Amino acid sequence: MKFLITGGAGYIGSITNVYIQSQGHETIVFDSLINGHRESVGKTPLIIGDLCNKDEIDAVFQDERFDAVIHFAAFALAGESMERPYDYLRNNINGTLNLLESMRKYDCKTLIFSSTCAVYGFPRSLPVTEESPISPMSIYAQSKRSCEEIIDWYETLHGIKSAKLRYFNACGDMPDGSLGEDHAPETHIIPVALLAAIVGKPFSVFGKDYNTPDGTCIRDYIHVLDLADAHLKAVSSILKTKESLTVNLGVGKGYSNLEVLKAVEKVTGKTLNIQYKERRAGDPDAIYADNTKAKAILGWEPQYKTIESIIETAWAWHSKHPNGYKE
Repeated sequence: MKFLITGGAGYIGSITNVYIQSQGHETIVFDSLINGHRESVGKTPLIIGDLCNKDEIDAVFQDERFDAVIHFAAFALAGESMERPYDYLRNNINGTLNLLESMRKYDCKTLIFSSTCAVYGFPRSLPVTEESPISPMSIYAQSKRSCEEIIDWYETLHGIKSAKLRYFNACGDMPDGSLGEDHAPETHIIPVALLAAIVGKPFSVFGKDYNTPDGTCIRDYIHVLDLADAHLKAVSSILKTKESLTVNLGVGKGYSNLEVLKAVEKVTGKTLNIQYKERRAGDPDAIYADNTKAKAILGWEPQYKTIESIIETAWAWHSKHPNGYKE
């Protein structure tokens, strides 16, 4: 099959791109390179463009035909979204709308959408199922939820089938250290902790009074290769059943911040200088997935089930590339 991958020069997109190619498929990457890295695309054809410019994405479909689109392209920092609401809503919603309109116009009927567990907000019960209440607590989360609803309308009106994949905390890197996470700024706990271990800087934990066993936040960490596998399985499911789907993608187990940091120390052999700071606004005590539906519908099973196995792959990347990609 042939795939268009929007945001394919980003963290999850670039690793999914390599994974899909390893399974014998053809890919083309469309990315603005605002946050992505040209180096991460390798030899894959790269079209530099902005989904908010409709003519640019139309031109891609004029020149190529795709069996499916995997849509990663988005601004994705919840905290930043509250400071830049217009930018996030315009980029994420308008970009998705333009993509859908091009798909409609050129008769591409399968979309895999990168959504988020943030649509659930502060969960009332755990684990979180797909039927849990939807309650976005940030502009970022709202933008993703709005995109989900727009995608549903494009199925109703134009027959575009979709998989809406609600990620929990994406993490990990290619086990051989060839591709990995490189954000500016970096906000995710595992890469920040690994880089702190490398350079000997203090690591800040925001809050130690959450309603959890050790007082720090609990999150569900899912490896990017397991996410990549789920994307490909979602395409197969849609083509086989002709049905859209919405599933949670998480390991189904939560780890606290302190448990993650202990695992970082174990994998690296280095001791972290942990400093506690005030809570950040908008952080729930705990959130982790019920992934039963994804397993049943997709025949999917996470391969990286422990936090240590995930961190080992992240260490393979960050120990070799402490400054990220070369460009």
